[in-house]
Amino acid sequence: MGKKKDGKRNRFFHLLRILLKTPSTYAYLAIILLIVSMTIIVYNVETKTGSGIETKFDSFYFMCVAVFAGYFEYVCESLSGRAAAITLLITGTFFFSYIRGNITALFVDIQEKKDKGLETLKDMSGHFIICGWRPGFDKILKTVLKSNPEISMDMIVLINEAAEQVQLLKSHDTYKDLHFVAGDFTDESTLKRAKIQDAERVLVISDKSKDYSDLEIDSRTVLAVLTIENLNHGLYVVAELMSPKFEKHLKMAHCDEIILMQDYEKSLLATASSGQGYSHVISTLISGNDATSGILIGDIPESFVGKTYGELKAYEEERREEQGLLIGLLLNSGNFHHRRTEALREAQKNPDISKIIDNLQKVKLLKSNEPILAPSSSYIIPSHSKAIFVRGKAN
Repeated sequence: MGKKKDGKRNRFFHLLRILLKTPSTYAYLAIILLIVSMTIIVYNVETKTGSGIETKFDSFYFMCVAVFAGYFEYVCESLSGRAAAITLLITGTFFFSYIRGNITALFVDIQEKKDKGLETLKDMSGHFIICGWRPGFDKILKTVLKSNPEISMDMIVLINEAAEQVQLLKSHDTYKDLHFVAGDFTDESTLKRAKIQDAERVLVISDKSKDYSDLEIDSRTVLAVLTIENLNHGLYVVAELMSPKFEKHLKMAHCDEIILMQDYEKSLLATASSGQGYSHVISTLISGNDATSGILIGDIPESFVGKTYGELKAYEEERREEQGLLIGLLLNSGNFHHRRTEALREAQKNPDISKIIDNLQKVKLLKSNEPILAPSSSYIIPSHSKAIFVRGKAN
């Protein structure tokens, strides 16, 4: 108990020393002393003049009205009383103008920090984070919202160093509810300000907010994914690469999905060169006008796990108009490194460690989100699978 009291006493004196070193402390003390002195003068001289101030409470009330409200409740009769009253009035006017100015400046500063992305997000969870910036970013946002109808604008958090461009974007009513965190998305402190530990998904795009080379862009992407995974193992991370050279590094970092822009561009150019119209088909499939057309991923009823693909195909054929055409399966869907973390936790509770480790090894060998198109009818549907559909736009 004695140590606790000493600790509190030391903190008190430390705080007192800090206050005594601050010039504004002496200014506040001088103002308080002046107000108290003028109140005493009013009481001493006006109780004898018949002005209505007869008790200490009357003089205190007179001071409160003069200082806080800026007018006189009683009319002072004596010269010294009037001088004290005017002093109280002027002191209150300037003192509270100063306080109001500081409060206003505080709110303005808070708003500026919010606009410039310098504040730490609060009360955010299950949000979608987009790291990086490049020209045409508004189109990326529109596509994200179209592909994820369950995500509202206020659930999206941007992390980048393009503050001016983000402010311009947020000036439009469509994007005004976006959250913005300014800073380097490879930096741990910046990610923590964006509440990365409570986020649900992250998209890391090739950052062109500055004059980076392609090598620097991909290096920053890999570093960002490594940092993100270190801060939140259960996060679903999608990253874009300019070159396939860094693909293996992202796989080692347990990145859930990797987008290789150069490969897609080369493939699209190659198919277009055949003159068969493949590029139009691909464009239609991956850029449906809404979230209900194009290539769609859907859940498989639990009762079909362990059954054949032929049985699922027959079932989905009856729902074709509703779901679309079943074209394959997406195996091992979901966040596999999150499952590994859960398995490790389970290993601490389960005495049969060898079985848990064996399961972990099997999970490690699986390729997350592996698509199988048009498998044989006898193919057995494993757990953690989803169905791949193609659906046209409703007329």
